[in-house]
Amino acid sequence: MHPFLRNYKLLAAALALLGGLISLPAVAGDSGATPLNISGKLLLTGGVSQIEGSAGGGLTPWAVIGGYGTQGQIGANAFYTRVNVQDYHLDDAGALIGIDNRVEISVAQQRFNTEDVGAALGLGRGFTFRQNVVGVKVRLFGNAVLDQDTWVPQVAVGMQYKKNNQGAILHAIGAKSDHGIDYYVSATKLFLSQSLLANATLRFTKANQIGILGFGGDKHNGYQAELEGSLAYLLSRNWAIGAEYRQKPNNLNIAREDDWYDAFVAWAPTKNVSVTLAYVNLGNVVIKSNQQGMYASVQVGF
Repeated sequence: MHPFLRNYKLLAAALALLGGLISLPAVAGDSGATPLNISGKLLLTGGVSQIEGSAGGGLTPWAVIGGYGTQGQIGANAFYTRVNVQDYHLDDAGALIGIDNRVEISVAQQRFNTEDVGAALGLGRGFTFRQNVVGVKVRLFGNAVLDQDTWVPQVAVGMQYKKNNQGAILHAIGAKSDHGIDYYVSATKLFLSQSLLANATLRFTKANQIGILGFGGDKHNGYQAELEGSLAYLLSRNWAIGAEYRQKPNNLNIAREDDWYDAFVAWAPTKNVSVTLAYVNLGNVVIKSNQQGMYASVQVGF
């Protein structure tokens, strides 16, 4: 199948899920056609779609709940992301729903294409690892927008269950499992008067290259605590720029795993659409070092 058609099917599936969320009644058990109570947040304060499907920056989740719903409202997003570096590319699509500005449920599917590296490793050119991700996030306390008179951030905890489709290959390279769960706690503070957002996330993970290369390894097989951070500056109500950093574990003897970072610009012409472009550096990935390139993502929702 042509890559465009595969990518279109991923996005179509995410949009179909979003359509199902939009058709939900406003109150559980309501069989009528009551309109949803939606879109109470300020523009861009719900974040964009993180690479594993959660609301946040491109690389790391934030404590915000996805979509533009506030208390008593719902919000939802669907997204498609493409990451191109020198020797690989990643296609990523998914959707989420945010409920009462308290709970977020997300799904995503990642397709990591090895291009010519697959042939060099004897897997075949364009060999693809596919990973499905299901996430849940719960806001514990704080409100990033409303709590402007205090230093208390918005804090949330979350988990991301990941399942890779290439178990035999993952075991052959030293990974201990083709599935795993990441746990994280995020703190997000928005300084409206300074147009600045800061986020810190502590992730507990066994994932190799976020799970694309499995979980645990022949070097290390326990959970490790990894730091992630984001800074974003709001140039205007529609534009934001920023940078992110994500630490990574180093579990496999087959290859060193480097930390990730990016620099991004996000544009939201309306609450229904946002576009993010970024320079991303993934460091060493299997047998190829210095993997740098472009990240592009489009998000639709409410």
